[in-house]
Amino acid sequence: MSGYDYHRPLSLAEVFELRRVSPEAELIAGGTDMMVRVKNHVSSPADLISLRNIENLSGIEPGDVTRIGALTTISNLIEHAELAEKFPVLVEAASQLGSPQIRNVATLGGNLCNCSPCADTATPLLVHEASLRLQSPDQTREVPLQEFFVGPGQTCAAPEEILTDILLPSPKPNARTVFMKKGRVKMDLAIASLSVLLEMDNDTCTKARLAAGSVAPVALRLFEVEQFLEGKQLNRSLAALAGKQAAKIISPISDIRASQEYRRQIIEVFVKRSIEKLIGIKPS
Repeated sequence: MSGYDYHRPLSLAEVFELRRVSPEAELIAGGTDMMVRVKNHVSSPADLISLRNIENLSGIEPGDVTRIGALTTISNLIEHAELAEKFPVLVEAASQLGSPQIRNVATLGGNLCNCSPCADTATPLLVHEASLRLQSPDQTREVPLQEFFVGPGQTCAAPEEILTDILLPSPKPNARTVFMKKGRVKMDLAIASLSVLLEMDNDTCTKARLAAGSVAPVALRLFEVEQFLEGKQLNRSLAALAGKQAAKIISPISDIRASQEYRRQIIEVFVKRSIEKLIGIKPS
């Protein structure tokens, strides 16, 4: 590996000053992805700026809008009892991210900022309509998560902005959620993944949120499927139709891990089974 300077600032003000002096410096949180890229000569940073010692960038604050600091580790998400009760789909997805060793250092903000189509935490946050707080030296702004993802490895954040918080509005008491993921082996990246949130009035769907991962350039909401489900009485045949619709609107690729046809098939099955599970029908 080539040499670089490693900085450990204690405040965001220090981070902004370091970036002013060294605009090519890269931020590092848990480092579970960055150090792999450095070792494989994919990245050659001039400097690395660690965010791990900035205290107010971590932590979980439940409320009407739950705040999760960007530096909160995946293990901390899983171990937080109130978060598990309020957002079980996020905790379920987090528990399937990598190994315990990875989860102990990987951060929620890092998982999102890598902007990988297969980021495990992206789809549950999308169905909960999360927003992100971005801070620059001059201002703070909030953006919906669905607008944050621009392309693989690309976000809407300006070069001087830092992700500080993930904000989650509280779900309604009648909200039901599920997360599904298909990998080749245990602890694998997702070949395809799906999160679903349904709000029901008896057997009628009043709100539907579906998000898929690893089947497009970014993790994405399935808006057409949501519109198809809302206002309808859900049953097995409608679940099957929703699955077929989802398979048509995604844009997967074929790669070393799976073909695009297989990914479409997985999403079709996942959508169907998720809806069946959430309305209390034994998946077919």
